[in-house]
Amino acid sequence: MKQSIVTLDMEGVLTPEIWIAVAEKTAIPELRRTTRDEPDYDKLMLGRLAILDEHGLKLSDIQHVIGTLQPLPGAKDFLDELRSIVQVVILSDTFEQFAAPLLRQLNWPTLLCHRLVVEDDCIVGYQLRIREQKREAVAAFKRMNYQVIAGGDSFNDTAMLGEADKGILFHAPENVKKQFPQFPAVDAYADFMGLIKQAMS
Repeated sequence: MKQSIVTLDMEGVLTPEIWIAVAEKTAIPELRRTTRDEPDYDKLMLGRLAILDEHGLKLSDIQHVIGTLQPLPGAKDFLDELRSIVQVVILSDTFEQFAAPLLRQLNWPTLLCHRLVVEDDCIVGYQLRIREQKREAVAAFKRMNYQVIAGGDSFNDTAMLGEADKGILFHAPENVKKQFPQFPAVDAYADFMGLIKQAMS
């Protein structure tokens, strides 16, 4: 029996969507677009950077909003229980400069993500660690002889779910569920835990 490792998306699975929260706090509806709406991540991010520039929003403004957020209800208990039985890695397309306040509330799980390029508090660009980092990380864990169980909610998670030995959609919107019927879809952490444990047994 292989050792298992679980890879989870962060936003929408464990935490609120950061950009949606920023859109609500700043009353800039264009920032509500996420990978659920736009599968092309570069297009999405370049659009976001242009909006931030247009409205004069700084990194510290966004960090202030993030500081007011909490993990989704039940997320910490779910993650604590999961980490007590298996190794868990969060694979997210968020950025180091955004994640810390939320990671602190989740007891500092391991996060692999990207990095913003910041000059004088202005976000001028972003560095993807590698392209398709979620899928590549799962492929690397499989090469290390792990059985990988992956959970996500969005278009940018589906390559990771497909690469994993077992992929599960959690809290996914209808358009993602409809397009990827091969993945079981659940909305409650108890059901999610049940599918993960089943895959491990």
